[in-house]
Amino acid sequence: MKFAEPLESQKLTSLLEKAVSREAKLWKVCVPKKPTNQDTDISPEKRDEAVRWLRDVHSQLKLYPETLCLAINILDRFLSTIKARPKYLRCIAISCFFLAVKTSEEDERIPSLRELASSSRCGCSPSEILRMERIVLDKLNWDLHSTTTLDFLYIFHAMVLSCKSGCVNAVLSALNPSQHVALLTQQLFHCLSQTAMLQVRGSLLSLTLITLELEKLCTDWLALTVDLLHKAQMDCSQLIGCRELVACCLSTHTASLPPNTVYICHSRLPRHGGALPAWQDSLIPTASGCDPHRPSDPNTAHTHSCPKLRLHRKSSAKRKVEEMEVDEYFDGIKRLYNEESPQEGCPKAVVKQLEGGRV
Repeated sequence: MKFAEPLESQKLTSLLEKAVSREAKLWKVCVPKKPTNQDTDISPEKRDEAVRWLRDVHSQLKLYPETLCLAINILDRFLSTIKARPKYLRCIAISCFFLAVKTSEEDERIPSLRELASSSRCGCSPSEILRMERIVLDKLNWDLHSTTTLDFLYIFHAMVLSCKSGCVNAVLSALNPSQHVALLTQQLFHCLSQTAMLQVRGSLLSLTLITLELEKLCTDWLALTVDLLHKAQMDCSQLIGCRELVACCLSTHTASLPPNTVYICHSRLPRHGGALPAWQDSLIPTASGCDPHRPSDPNTAHTHSCPKLRLHRKSSAKRKVEEMEVDEYFDGIKRLYNEESPQEGCPKAVVKQLEGGRV
């Protein structure tokens, strides 16, 4: 399978090479350590809690997704260089967030420090945030312009759209490009809220999310994945291991359904036989001692289904919830693509945004 290389694809390849090069200089593997003292060490759970709190603050202020991703990046880089007490974690987190806001947002969108301290309820004063800002900047050598995981996600997604293959039609069959990126961004921030993902490079995590999504949408996803791996200069064994880790992480994300979700059971096995994918298998309710020959109780038929049955849920309620969640990121992402232009011109807008200093 051959992929065309128009001008936009060449520019995206160049942007990817620069982003990978910068990531190699700044990224360090972070191995979470079990805290020896809860009062003096920040545990992985407390770090994840701080990230989820930043997501709430970001949602309240309705800022760009790039801002939140950069804030998490700054926070993790800072925590990997120092040993901080848990009682200062919120002050550190909001300081990293404010640095990201001033780096990524337009001037008219930047809230005042007093407003941020009040609305976020961080428990610290503006002067304390400013002092912590200086500490963060000193520890990071005043270098905040690192390539984030979201930057890679934008590049890989634009590369997919620039390829003249059936994948593009599959991706755009139900959602426009910005809405599709918003869905992937939602998954990305769920992964970034897990400390286990700190062991994965941002470029690898983004490519993993793209390939997992393509696998669900089209049949020729593997050829496109190989092409992306070649351009990113990654090893396929790394991608395989990361796909398992991310699929496990996203299984808890996809299982978060509204309480009124209705399941419909179909006794249809996967097309190619074998076990179900992890993301589907996580949705299958199992019960110990399940006997397929035992008469089923109509009141518990859905609760005691056999594990090989494939489940499909009615999508009306779930779709409404997904649309509400995606809107949080869609408003900040739709500027990347010119939705009024033909779909073939979509990557041009992304290239322009990324060349303008996003990476």
